[in-house]
Amino acid sequence: MKNKTVIVTGASTGIGKEIAKYFIARESNVVMNSSNEEKLREAYNEFDSPSNAIYLAGDISKQETGQKLVALALEKFNSVDVLINNAGMFAPKPFLEVEEKDLNLYWNVNLKGTFFTSQAAIPQMIKQQNGSIINLGTVLVEHAIGGFPATAPLTSKGAIHSLTRQLAAEFGKNNIKVNTIAPGIIRSPLQGKIGIEDADSLAGLHLLNRIGEVNEIAETAYYLATSSFITGETINVAGGHTVGHII
Repeated sequence: MKNKTVIVTGASTGIGKEIAKYFIARESNVVMNSSNEEKLREAYNEFDSPSNAIYLAGDISKQETGQKLVALALEKFNSVDVLINNAGMFAPKPFLEVEEKDLNLYWNVNLKGTFFTSQAAIPQMIKQQNGSIINLGTVLVEHAIGGFPATAPLTSKGAIHSLTRQLAAEFGKNNIKVNTIAPGIIRSPLQGKIGIEDADSLAGLHLLNRIGEVNEIAETAYYLATSSFITGETINVAGGHTVGHII
């Protein structure tokens, strides 16, 4: 991945920040995005303002943001080799309490963000006859938990899983690989945002009896970015969450 150009959305905190850090350290050119410009700048400065990275704040649900990210990548680094659609929102809410504004929020940020940014990146990947798109989903799409109702965000994530397969089918002839990473419970700021004070208390949801770490998602993203023969797949990075649980 040295000198390859990688766009990472949602790169100011958590998984996205770790993914950006991981690729920067391996001499990839990284374009970082987040809707929060202050946190994005802080993350960039925390990485010591590397010359092989640049950042652009913007609302990923807006079609123009993806277009700007691709234009910046081409202007600064001359290619778009990998797109990592990490930006997203997630929080539990009982189905009967879900309002239209909830659906709009998750579908705009999660699905439209992934859809429009991919739409912006793929034309350049077609020109290159090579590219990799990595979407972030969740194991909860295929493995629901009754005590954790989250239909609004999960329907948007399920759509992302489906989008992955369709894009893989449509653009395989152009040597564009499209895959989903479906994390289990990962130690990140998201846990605190949704009211989970002790993420380690959820270790039993995984057969390995521990929660995951952000670097484990970054490692998987790097592997998929370098793979030339994996496409249309959903890779569960969840310590066995979809197979069984520790009780």
